[in-house]
Amino acid sequence: MKFSRQTTLRAQATVAGVGVHSGLPVTLTLGPAPVDAGFIFVRTGLEGSDREVQATAEQVIATDFATVLGDRTGPLVSTAEHVLAALRGMGVDNATIEIDGPEVPIMDGSAAAFIAAIDQAGIVSQPAQRRFIQVLKPISVKIGDSFGEIRPYASGFRAEVEIDFTNPVIGQQSYAFDLSPERFRREVGRARTFGLMCDVARLWSAGYALGASFDNTVVFDDERLLNTEGLRFADECARHKVLDVIGDLALAGLPLLGAYRSVRGGHKLNHAVLTALLADRTAWRVVEGEAARRTTRPVGDVGHGIVGGRIAAAYGPDVS
Repeated sequence: MKFSRQTTLRAQATVAGVGVHSGLPVTLTLGPAPVDAGFIFVRTGLEGSDREVQATAEQVIATDFATVLGDRTGPLVSTAEHVLAALRGMGVDNATIEIDGPEVPIMDGSAAAFIAAIDQAGIVSQPAQRRFIQVLKPISVKIGDSFGEIRPYASGFRAEVEIDFTNPVIGQQSYAFDLSPERFRREVGRARTFGLMCDVARLWSAGYALGASFDNTVVFDDERLLNTEGLRFADECARHKVLDVIGDLALAGLPLLGAYRSVRGGHKLNHAVLTALLADRTAWRVVEGEAARRTTRPVGDVGHGIVGGRIAAAYGPDVS
């Protein structure tokens, strides 16, 4: 966790792909933004003029199968979580995200392509102190059998995710992760979105997953993994949920100093906990770089996954 100055991108970098739900081709360009701008989506390709939407919790209008941002006229950008996770995970504070379609491209289902774009653009420091939202007291939300909590944490930002699927191939998994750019790149950024074959017909009939394929989604049936190349990590599903958490909580507008725990959660729970936190002005405060440094203590290289009660190892080379 670095506490010094704000950062932005040195130049622009572009990726192109299809939307996992819309199936439509889309081009996305990451670029620089001024101090204190945060993350700003610029939706092009619309009739009339381009439209901007700030990546904040207030602009979220749907969380059913992805995080959707919009304004009073309706949705503007869907599936925002992976590119936001890449920006926050890699330590970028301010950026523009120009997009010419209704949905961020899914790429390979992870944040790897966006990490590569950030590497291509480069990260530069800006002449202003980095600011944080420091969590001061626990805030929790329960939705059905899902539970989420964010609490004070003295060592930066931590995510603790537990999933529990009736599907026997996925089953129970957990992953705990202390955020740093190096560890985000190595441990979480490559974890892909996943789904169940039995849900495909239902999603298609509802107009979702029209762009999903084995190239961008890890797919399971009741007996096995269907992707021929296998998993990138034994606990890839839990790691991807951590990726989603980082992207969804990036909508706080500033980096968080706190620990977030999610049990059987998803985008709806992540958003509910974040909005509950921000609504309680006694639960957080904004601190700047040096003040944030004084409220934290060093942390070891903590981060591990558990599948069925066992420590999970990666299945292949752990590189981005």
